[in-house]
Amino acid sequence: MNLNSMSTQQATAGAHDAEVVIVGGGPVGMGLAIELGQRNVRCVVVERYPQPQPIPKGQNLTQRTMEHFHFWGAEQQLRAARTIPPEYGIGGLTAYGTLLGPYAYDWMQRELVKPFYYTANERLPQYATEAVLRRRVAELPSVQTLYGWEAQDMVQDADGVSVTIAERGGDGRRVLRAAYAAGCDGSRSRVRELAGLTQTRSDHDRLMVLLVFRSHELHTLLERFPGKSYYNVLQPELEGYWKFFGRVDLGTTWFFHAPVPAGTTADNFDFRAYLQEAVGAPFDIEFEHIGFWDLRFMLADSYRKGRVFIAGDAAHSHPPYGGYGVNSGLEDARNLGWKLAATLQGWGGERLLDSYDAERRPVFGSTIRDFIAKSIETDRAFLAAHDPARDQAAFEQSWQDRAKGAVGEVHAFEPNYEGSPVVWPGSSQSRTCSAVGSHRFEARAGHHLAPATHSSGRNVFEAFGPGYTLLALGARPDAVQAFRDAAAALDVPLTIVEDQVDGEIARYSARWVLVRPDQFVTWVGNEPGVCAEDARKVLELARGETVDRAAS
Repeated sequence: MNLNSMSTQQATAGAHDAEVVIVGGGPVGMGLAIELGQRNVRCVVVERYPQPQPIPKGQNLTQRTMEHFHFWGAEQQLRAARTIPPEYGIGGLTAYGTLLGPYAYDWMQRELVKPFYYTANERLPQYATEAVLRRRVAELPSVQTLYGWEAQDMVQDADGVSVTIAERGGDGRRVLRAAYAAGCDGSRSRVRELAGLTQTRSDHDRLMVLLVFRSHELHTLLERFPGKSYYNVLQPELEGYWKFFGRVDLGTTWFFHAPVPAGTTADNFDFRAYLQEAVGAPFDIEFEHIGFWDLRFMLADSYRKGRVFIAGDAAHSHPPYGGYGVNSGLEDARNLGWKLAATLQGWGGERLLDSYDAERRPVFGSTIRDFIAKSIETDRAFLAAHDPARDQAAFEQSWQDRAKGAVGEVHAFEPNYEGSPVVWPGSSQSRTCSAVGSHRFEARAGHHLAPATHSSGRNVFEAFGPGYTLLALGARPDAVQAFRDAAAALDVPLTIVEDQVDGEIARYSARWVLVRPDQFVTWVGNEPGVCAEDARKVLELARGETVDRAAS
């Protein structure tokens, strides 16, 4: 249907313009649109800004996030849009006192967990990421975009959702009708508000400044740290909150986050001196942007209300520490997208849709609790207890211990869905979904699958199908056929990859590994044979049906 000619009467009468309306066309909304569009789900994206906003936030993209871009057909385009030359490096460091002081260690070394993912991590400004996503969306005929429009009202009923949108700066007004709606419209989400989804907020009562500036001399000063692109400065008076520098490009443009006194404006504070004090030396500064934001944590009390879902900052927000925000939002998009597609196409159900909230919300709660807030508290305690001017030896020993702990944090951040209702739990019924885990090559139900080379020479990631993929390793032919028959009977799209338990693939320590469309493991089996009944139960669980999991 031509959106320009659609009437309000048509929309409210029940005619669907799309299967999903996505409000918000930032990285999360566009990622969701791609996930749906590649699965031939018709969707409309409503985005208030005609062009990506040139604020350099959300730069650190994890290996896991780059897996999304790989499966969205945009990995190489994203890497080509990088603003820092690949040979320079994208690492970070933490310094005490000033950037040019005597104490610093490597921070957020995500390259340490690269062997557990199919792709390498990346770094570029969010607006560059958004541009790549917009171009990819434009290639998908099942996705329509409305730039320069925003949601004003929303009503849902048993058959669908009607979203009233208005043209920004114009008189246009439309009603879009769809089976489902997704709010990817940021921390002040209009969709969340209209759906009546409440949120729990934890304010830290801190006003923060975001500065974007140009400086060639700062690049020269920091050449002592080759390969570093972001810099975290700890100072006792900030009580655990950071002064944080990041490169936008190599040698010219930078951004800076830091706490400032309440009541600070662009005109009543000496930001030049504030920057130079954090670095520990004078340097040239040409400001391009001065903005402010409130440091707080927010987690929605539910990610779903009937036919309406929220994702990204609409569902959760936090200080931009560690690059967790954009990565978590894109994981939301991947998780929600395939489940919506499965439901719309008949091989998933309500329980599968409910698992979006059951998986993603506790994982982000853990991210807040166990990583972001914890880092502020840990830094505050360290700064209160240690001072090189008071006891240099004790400070330096503790500083070395912190450097070792920074390595452990990277390994420990391993979001998993062990407590998911659509994951086979094994013998334990007390598992939970969490951001805390461990990176291992062993295939584990509820965890992301590590890559491994198939005997054909290809990586198993290259053999994954658009639905579920079953790795059958040294399995009996009759058992493999049992899964084929069960998949056909249940209408579950299933790709079967057969191999021997040999070579690199043996590190999965399993004969059967059922992998979801988002590369998380649903079920692991260790016997070469599986009966037809158990094969059916495993696939019933995968599509969101209640089964007796104790039977297998």
